[in-house]
Amino acid sequence: MPTKTVLGIILSGRGSNMQAIVDAISAGRLANAKVGVIISDNPNANALTRIPASDIPRVCIERENFKDKASFEKALIKELRIHHVELVVLAGFMRILSAEFLNEFNGNVMNIHPSLLPAFSGLKAQEQTLNYGVKVSGCTVHFVDDGMDTGPVILQQAVPVLENDTVESLSERILHVEHILYPRAISLFCEGRLKVVNRKVQILEKPEK
Repeated sequence: MPTKTVLGIILSGRGSNMQAIVDAISAGRLANAKVGVIISDNPNANALTRIPASDIPRVCIERENFKDKASFEKALIKELRIHHVELVVLAGFMRILSAEFLNEFNGNVMNIHPSLLPAFSGLKAQEQTLNYGVKVSGCTVHFVDDGMDTGPVILQQAVPVLENDTVESLSERILHVEHILYPRAISLFCEGRLKVVNRKVQILEKPEK
């Protein structure tokens, strides 16, 4: 039986992308992965109670309990290592990770963002989109570097911006696409089909030996 890649999901909020990943694994659409641990930096995050019947370990590591970013990240790394995590998956984690953290996992850290990067990076991407008046938005799955939404792009999918869109309605349509795109990108990683060359992500037909 093929070995499954162990995911460590880190988040701060409601955890809808976490739920989509867990559902994709349960449905067999992401059969080559398993969730080793879910970590939140927010004790009030809905994600910590979102899948009550699950046996997936859930841990809260509050940033406020640490003297600085470095010690907080060391605690994250320690917990991820305990669960033998191979791919770190950010699912609404509202902090920028350091180069030291990323190097600890050889750059195997993914994030999803609700815009077609490099457009509208950072917070409130949907609001930025509507304020600018573009006709097409979408979402981007990317590898994480130590900038803000600046890492190599893995997958993107467009979502049209409608004339009567609000931040809420546009966010909801983008989120629906996120729930499809993120498990797909994770599956490609687990299959060994992603290769970064000069900042560009190549999707290989077959994994490299």
